[in-house]
Amino acid sequence: MATLTIGKLTSAVGAEVPELDAERLVEDPAVPHAVLDALEAHGVLVFRGVHIDDAHQVAFSKRLGRVEMFGKGQLPEIFRVSLDPAKNKAAAYLRGTFDWHIDGCTDDIPIMATILSAHAVADSGGETEFASSYTAFDQLDDDEKARVLQYKVVHTFEAAQRLANSDPSPEELAVWRSRPAKVHPLVWTHRSGRRSLVMGATADHIESMDLHEGRALLDELLERATAPELVYRHDWNVGDLVIWDNRGVLHRALPYDAGSARDMHRTTLHGDEAIQ
Repeated sequence: MATLTIGKLTSAVGAEVPELDAERLVEDPAVPHAVLDALEAHGVLVFRGVHIDDAHQVAFSKRLGRVEMFGKGQLPEIFRVSLDPAKNKAAAYLRGTFDWHIDGCTDDIPIMATILSAHAVADSGGETEFASSYTAFDQLDDDEKARVLQYKVVHTFEAAQRLANSDPSPEELAVWRSRPAKVHPLVWTHRSGRRSLVMGATADHIESMDLHEGRALLDELLERATAPELVYRHDWNVGDLVIWDNRGVLHRALPYDAGSARDMHRTTLHGDEAIQ
């Protein structure tokens, strides 16, 4: 079994994995198990300068789990993260990723993990920040833990989009509301026994609580979870590859110019664990 060289990036989340190139990611039989173990332990794994192409990224991703499909063509597993509508037809909605979030909270089962490679980076901005939602729960005191275990949160696509566009057109609002809301426990008790907080941009309100009181609590929990000392910020260079455990990590992109050349290629591992 492979033993990865690991360098922790912060005390709360993130680790760098040097000495692995694109070929070894695809060919070494021991790498997938080692990577998944490290991902569980550290939440975010950084592979600097591996310059992985799309075909190798898809092949590596498939070694880790079932890969989501985004379209048609030779490599439908690749989703391009760009604010350029010519590269991504959903570019307008990506501004919703500038706020802290967990992918898939408006789905029955969130995705397992995201693999992101940098093909072009912004001249300014565009860094990605990460915070552990496991740590967010662990840092609560016993009374707070008992309290949050009682709550269920309503997640909507509209809540996330309103953070980036507070005055939508009727057409935009109709699109946002065409995606049904999902209700999840505020605390996710994982199969592993670990617990994490499920919150972020899609969290609209807490069921059975005054609207403003519930939103104030969600804001407080998010602020505590994303305190600067708990956050890892990745400054992208072309060729970097980053993987994060979507089940236990909040993330956001820092704003960058819409005309930026920033072009990130994403593969996504299918989730197999409902929030409960």
